Amino acid sequence: QVQLVESGGGLVQAGDSLRLSCAASGLTFSNYAMGWFRQAPGKEREFVAVIRWSGFLTYYADSVKGRFTISRDNAKNTVYLQMNNLKPEDTAVYYCAADSSRTLTGVAQNYDYWGQGTQVTVSS
Repeated sequence: QVQLVESGGGLVQAGDSLRLSCAASGLTFSNYAMGWFRQAPGKEREFVAVIRWSGFLTYYADSVKGRFTISRDNAKNTVYLQMNNLKPEDTAVYYCAADSSRTLTGVAQNYDYWGQGTQVTVSS
């Protein structure tokens, strides 16, 4: 049974940093591209970042480029999202997802497995 478990969310002030983690089990982690998505209240789920299975290629949404960094540790079956200079508009539930196609895609429908999400709230 595949499980993706996010952690690290919380309530912070604008300009603060957070690091999200997503621990994977039940799959061969190094065979998957791993992505982060987010969903704010009343809005559709949107792509944030993705990292290729090797960790050498990444792709970001324009809204987070330069502020967020995705990374992975295949030995720990974990993907991370370092979020710096957080803004109120970053407030959302953040989800990690696994894509067996091993490509860099921001299309949610391409992802095979999803976590339950972790709440990030940024106050102004």
